[in-house]
Amino acid sequence: MHTTGATMQVHQEDFEKAQSNLKLLKNDPGNEVKLKLYALFKQATQGPCNVSKPGMLDFVNKVKWDAWNSLGSLSKDDARQSYVELVSSLVSSESPTKNNTEPSIGHKMYETIQVSCEDRITKIFLNRPEKKNAITLKMYEEIGKALEEAGKDESVFAVLSGVGDYFCSGNDLNNFTNIPPEGKEKMANDSADLLEAFVSKFIDFPKPLVAVVNGPATGISVTILGLFDLVYATDRATFHTPFSQLGQSPEGCSSYTFPRMMGLGKATEMLLFNKKLTAHEACNLGLVTEVFPDSSFQKEVWERLKEYGTLPKNSLAFSKQLIRVNEKEKLHAVNIQECERLKERWLSEECMNAIISFFQNRAKL
Repeated sequence: MHTTGATMQVHQEDFEKAQSNLKLLKNDPGNEVKLKLYALFKQATQGPCNVSKPGMLDFVNKVKWDAWNSLGSLSKDDARQSYVELVSSLVSSESPTKNNTEPSIGHKMYETIQVSCEDRITKIFLNRPEKKNAITLKMYEEIGKALEEAGKDESVFAVLSGVGDYFCSGNDLNNFTNIPPEGKEKMANDSADLLEAFVSKFIDFPKPLVAVVNGPATGISVTILGLFDLVYATDRATFHTPFSQLGQSPEGCSSYTFPRMMGLGKATEMLLFNKKLTAHEACNLGLVTEVFPDSSFQKEVWERLKEYGTLPKNSLAFSKQLIRVNEKEKLHAVNIQECERLKERWLSEECMNAIISFFQNRAKL
């Protein structure tokens, strides 16, 4: 197809405008989209991939190279047009007015979660529905802060749930690509410290803690359930801990709580061999307290929790402490041990190769 100079100029203007619009996006489009944008930009400006393939241990650059190389012989014009269309779709998908729920008195506004207090219940909702509530580093910090505040406020207990169709899809894998200038060791140490502090907030939470699992749950959002006092789930929920698929190891104290809860064999199927549980299977194994039909899930659960909110606050808190006090020291020790092991895993070639493979599959156009 013949392209005139005038058309090329228009394409170039649109291309430059798209680059400017990209910087104005409020929401992180996710690693898969960012890889596509990177590859299309390189193809549009330099043509087909013309640099040497990075080594396997050069994690970030290898993933970028694979994304660029996957475009093959796509022309610069077509790459430029695809880039413009992708940015345009991202811009149009962001509503001009963000629907933020105002927090109740005593609760600050958060960026990645919604926190409110109603019927003597502190409600913490993971609020990245467009990303299946995948947990970012910012989210770890905000959930931890919300738990700290909920432990001190006038609520009787706290509830963790998700906005949208997912409870939580686990870690946002962008967490593994943001390598600081100090290198991978710094990232691994910081991530391990953040995770240990995050899990400790659940171990130490002084009031009853309830999970309202409104959809599929993966990774850390599953492993911490052993630290909750009640777990209510829709029958549409699933529970998946695919650690070995990503070259990693269990966290959230699940290496201790899961075998105690469901027996060694069933825990091994989940934590080592990536078995995904249905809601009813999870209930039969003790991970879930009760399963509700999806059609009536929200109505039934919140009506019951509203009744629980009328119970005496101190009675519930002291009773929980009696039940949990002998476990806390052990749980903290397990948490520390799991984070140390994960730090080793994150720095291993095996883990890097597994994550690279995951990104390669996600980056395919």
